[in-house]
Amino acid sequence: MRKIIISPKFGRALRRYVRRHPELKKRIELVIQQIESDVFAASLGTHPLKGKLEGLQGCSCGYDCRIVLSIEPDAIILLDIGTHDEVY
Repeated sequence: MRKIIISPKFGRALRRYVRRHPELKKRIELVIQQIESDVFAASLGTHPLKGKLEGLQGCSCGYDCRIVLSIEPDAIILLDIGTHDEVY
């Protein structure tokens, strides 16, 4: 199991996103726990990103909620969260 590291940008984006969508707070917490236990679980839809975010991964956390992350050998770094248009 890899350790989860929350970047400062992710922390700010998470607070902003939860303020706009408080009903998704519990879902986001569950998704982060699932990322920690199995980042490639089918329900997350983890996929490599292209373009300016090449080398990073994206996963779904609900209908229009995405998390951008970096998978390192010993850690998973959460980089950004928001709608599809905000993060990609």
